[in-house]
Amino acid sequence: MNQYAVWQAWNQQYLMAVLQRIRRKLERYASKEAIPDVELNFVELAAKPEGEEEFTSALEMLTELFELSVFERDMLMLCAGVELEPDLGRLCAQVQGDPERTSLTFSLALAVLPQAHWSALSPARPLRKWRLVEVGPGSAITLSPLRIDERILNYLVGVSHPDEQLAGIANLSVPGRELVPSHEIVARKAEACWRDERSHVPAVIQLCGRESAIQLAIAARAATLAGVRLFHVPAHILPLAPADMQKTMRCLERECRLDHGAVLLDCQNLETSTSNTNAAREQLILHFIEHLNCRLILATSERRRTATRPMLTLDVAKPNHEEQRAAWRERLSGRAGLTEEFLDDVVAQFDLDSREIEDVSRAAAIEIAATTGKFDAPDWRPMVWESCRAQARPRLDDLAQRVESSATWDDLVLPEAQKRILRDIVIHVRQRTTVYERWAFSPPGTRGKGISAMFCGASGTGKTMAAEVLARELNLDLYRIDLSSVVSKYIGETEKNLRKLFDAAEQGGAILLFDEADALFGKRSEVKDSHDRYANIEVSYLLQRVEAYRGLAILTTNLKETVDQAFLRRIRFIVQFPFPDYELRAEIWRRVFPTQAPVNHLNVSKLAQLHVAGANIRNIALRAAFLAAEAKEPISQTHLLEAARSEYEKLEKTIGEAELKGWR
Repeated sequence: MNQYAVWQAWNQQYLMAVLQRIRRKLERYASKEAIPDVELNFVELAAKPEGEEEFTSALEMLTELFELSVFERDMLMLCAGVELEPDLGRLCAQVQGDPERTSLTFSLALAVLPQAHWSALSPARPLRKWRLVEVGPGSAITLSPLRIDERILNYLVGVSHPDEQLAGIANLSVPGRELVPSHEIVARKAEACWRDERSHVPAVIQLCGRESAIQLAIAARAATLAGVRLFHVPAHILPLAPADMQKTMRCLERECRLDHGAVLLDCQNLETSTSNTNAAREQLILHFIEHLNCRLILATSERRRTATRPMLTLDVAKPNHEEQRAAWRERLSGRAGLTEEFLDDVVAQFDLDSREIEDVSRAAAIEIAATTGKFDAPDWRPMVWESCRAQARPRLDDLAQRVESSATWDDLVLPEAQKRILRDIVIHVRQRTTVYERWAFSPPGTRGKGISAMFCGASGTGKTMAAEVLARELNLDLYRIDLSSVVSKYIGETEKNLRKLFDAAEQGGAILLFDEADALFGKRSEVKDSHDRYANIEVSYLLQRVEAYRGLAILTTNLKETVDQAFLRRIRFIVQFPFPDYELRAEIWRRVFPTQAPVNHLNVSKLAQLHVAGANIRNIALRAAFLAAEAKEPISQTHLLEAARSEYEKLEKTIGEAELKGWR
């Protein structure tokens, strides 16, 4: 029999001995006779097992935890006895002269139990303050039935489980995986803060970062080091009604006392909008933080402040590059193709923690097994890279539109100078690990490491296609940013949206395409009012994030002159996409028709006379293809002329005679 089972058996004996004492007092009162109040021999009734002199009963621990008086302790035990021994209930009914009144009442306790005092049932005293007993309905509080709380009854008999009233609000966190060294240091700082007992109210430990899973793992580790149980409470499901919030707080405090616990308040999933509901929730959460009198950890992305309660703020970042390399080596050691150079490239491109690296490694192995029939391959690099991309997608998919990149260099019709700049961008992204890390060209801090490009030119000149070509060449995801979901009329909301966007993109180093970015990156205006000042702050914030972003950020604009000059100075590459001249238009027309498409004597030299951009050429070709398919004919100049007229109408233009010269 293990030690816990030995203690549980002895604890049961101890409770029965206490109940026998209380029974004798009830019997003496019921008999109305002078039955001698003989003290029972506790040494015999609840003798501690040999070698277990340090055993403490659950009743003794409860009495100490909640500072119960002798009278309050005996009241609680009599309530427990009614639940544990039916005879005690019948005895209570006999004493009170009513067979239906099988529960203890305060008036009966005052009459029977020693050291009685009226304050025992005050809301400020432990029995009611901590909801150890529940007061049922009655004509008067002294005549109301008293019932022990189920959680407390189970605690007394040695059965420990979280309070059912906290179901769906607080969940016990299990000890997590081993932490990387930098996170282990944070966990030990948190545990050391709990050991500092100079303050009556324990300091709040605030873990600031964007990765909830890492914060939870650190909090769980700190709890393990401190020997406490951790209750995970998502802030967004806390009740909004103040009375319900107060009840929840009291239940959590009681649970932490009973189970030597701590609370992790997870604020990561709180909405950042300015609605009245969220404002009310923020006020209640502030009240929760200020007044919850137990060990408390906050998991938050935004730093929070308290008015009176001490707080220790610890920043939580992803594992550093060396820790990520170590995790990759541990998971994929010896796999074909995974050289140190490749792992350096992976670490530079994808910012993953140890759990995510484990998930990627497993996904890559499963993909290889599904493809080859065994958990091995001559080269693991493609699968690992693709699994990393897939791991980084979910967070960005909620904030931006992912663009499937199918365009290649052959699809891109541009002057050679522009193509050369695009190839330079590819080189900078691919070789940044070598230049910044191995050759130590990395600038101090994080500024200046980001690779940014601005694509300038009229609509349809190939800016988006060029971004697709870069994404395909670099084997990275491309996300088009919806500016309507980023820019907000509310002060401060645009920065919050941009922060969410860049934080999510950092994980996978995706290519961010801010299409038609003039509205967001326009010239900073002269400050005439508060709105001008905050608009300029938005631009300044964006400059900082683009410079620090570890991936490639591409901005497109139709009007370069409208973009702020300070912004342009910090852009590493500027590519001017010219309106295609006759030769370029002819080249686009040669490539626009797939080899499978049936064509009938198309004259590229005549088609190139149409003064339209590449995107319009593709629209005309596609519309002509549908017309030809409907007529069950090959694509001809006639279909293209009709399609061209429709495209020009859409552009609110008229085809000039010079453009149609030689068509008829």
